[in-house]
This record gives sequence, C-alpha cells and structure tokens, in this order.
Amino acid sequence: MPRLPRRLTLPILVLAPTIALLASCQQPRTPSTLADAQKPAPVVQHPTLSETQPQHLPGLENVVAFHDDFYSGGVPEGPEAFETLQALGIKSIISVDGAIPDVASAQARGMRYIHLPIGYDGFDKQRSLQLTRATRDAMLAGPVYLHCHHGKHRSAGAAATVAVALGWSTPEAAVQRMKVSGTSPSYKGLYACASNAMVIPSSQIDAVADDFPAVSIPKGLVKAMVEIDVSYEHLKLIQAAGWKTPEGHPDLVPAAEAGRLADLYRLLAERAPGEKELPEFVEAMKYAQMQAELVESRILEGTSPDEPFRLVAASCKDCHTRFRD
Repeated sequence: MPRLPRRLTLPILVLAPTIALLASCQQPRTPSTLADAQKPAPVVQHPTLSETQPQHLPGLENVVAFHDDFYSGGVPEGPEAFETLQALGIKSIISVDGAIPDVASAQARGMRYIHLPIGYDGFDKQRSLQLTRATRDAMLAGPVYLHCHHGKHRSAGAAATVAVALGWSTPEAAVQRMKVSGTSPSYKGLYACASNAMVIPSSQIDAVADDFPAVSIPKGLVKAMVEIDVSYEHLKLIQAAGWKTPEGHPDLVPAAEAGRLADLYRLLAERAPGEKELPEFVEAMKYAQMQAELVESRILEGTSPDEPFRLVAASCKDCHTRFRD
C-alpha cells in the first residue's frame, strides 16, 4: 500500500496527540454507566477446568477456565458483559487485544483494567513476565478475566503461558486448554509460548515493574499505516506461495498475518479522528477489516482467500483515490 493519504495528514497530525491523551485518561462515569452498575448481577454458571467446550455467556464469548478463578475469553460486549463479569466475581480484567478497553464500565463495578497487548505470532519473555506478574498480583484481590478480541487465540495463548509460569498447569495441560478455546494450529507462535513455558521463580516475577496501564497509549496513525503496508506485502508473498508459508520467509504464518492485518484496520477505524470529521475513511477501514477477517477465516478453513484478498487490495486503491489523490 502507498503511504498515508496527503488529505488525511493534517487532521491526523493535529488530532493524534489529543487522541492519545484521551485514550490514556480514565473515561468519566456517566449516569447510564452508574445505573448499569447498580443492576443486580445475573446468575451465571462458573466455567470449570473439566469443561471441554467454551462457554458463551451474556456479553462474553468463548469463556474457558485455565485455573480456578482464572478465565480466558472474548472482549466484553456492552453492559451485560460487565454484569456477567460481576456475577463471576471478577475483580481484574487483563486485555491482550490492541483495542482501547472500556475502563469506565469496569471501574464503575469495582474492577481494575490492565492493558498488555500481544500479537498473533506470540510474545516475548518480557511480555510473558508482565502478564505473569499482573495475573499473580491481581488474583490476590479475586478472580481474573483475560481477553483478546474473539477469545480464541491470543487470550488463550497468554492464559496458558501464565498458568504454566505460575505453576498452576503443565505445558501439556495448558495447550489442551488452548484447544478447548479453539486456538487454531496455524498460530504456532502462541502454542510455542505455552509449550515452552516454565515455572518462573517468585523473585524473578517480583523484579518486574507492576505499574501496568489501564490503557496502553495507541500507536500513531502514520505508523499503523506503515504496518498495514508491511502486513499486506507479507500476504502477497504468502498468496504467491499458495497461501502457505513462503520458503524464503519461514517466519511468516499465513493466518497470523491475516489476523494482524484485520486488527490493524480495526484499530485504525477506532483511533482515527471522529466519524463526524472523516466518516468515509472510518467506513473504508471497517470494510477492509471485514475482508481481512475473511482472508483469515478462509486460511483457517483451508479454502481459497483469493477473492477477499482481492477486495482488500481494491479497497486500498479506492481509499487512496478518495483521500490521497
């Protein structure tokens, strides 16, 4: 993809600092948020380690237990999700997704949010240590819910790795829980994090700084566009190899690259200037996200993603024509 459209450069440069500042601040408690928090919590069955299928609870998808009071699942969707979390006794929510979490809704119900994003290709030792300390310390206050976007891949990989690191599970058992979550075998990096995990000594965990953010500062929009360009070029190489890992690029995982591209489009749509200023740009990002998600799902299904990938390319050209040229 060509570089950022010129017509978008000025509003983005002007608004980006404001966007980052707002993202890093706590959202105000609105009357509706407080009213939702005062509703009686619904009766919810707690997921257990014995279950072989993920639970789909009100507002929460793909909920799987990785330890007693430690759950992996999808992003909380709307007020009912936070009511469900409250019913589960959740005191802390850890997000490994890139999107800005709904901190206000969590805080209105006495829950803490921690935001430590990871990728589809796994995460490094430092992030593993951070997730381990964040989970260990949060569990002192009560149950923990760890989520990504869909609750199938990244959150399961992170939860499995943490469960091993804290001595709650063996690598083999943790990997089996990932399979219950529905983590695709295509995400080898996530499985590697869990299967290679080991118990981390308390002294090593204690050495990790515990000032975890409720919201990680968003990356700049220009940088996001550059990352989209890189991911798109990677997918072109993968397509040329028959939608398999190219021989000259053993580090490229087809489904992971497609998932990364979809995430980048989604985050661009969420973090771009408001829809009142650039509604057509936001809609273009949402459309590209939908097509990239189709590319990912078809790779996982073993069917051809050529058509949705063609539409991704077409959407890029259309966007450039409308906003840059």
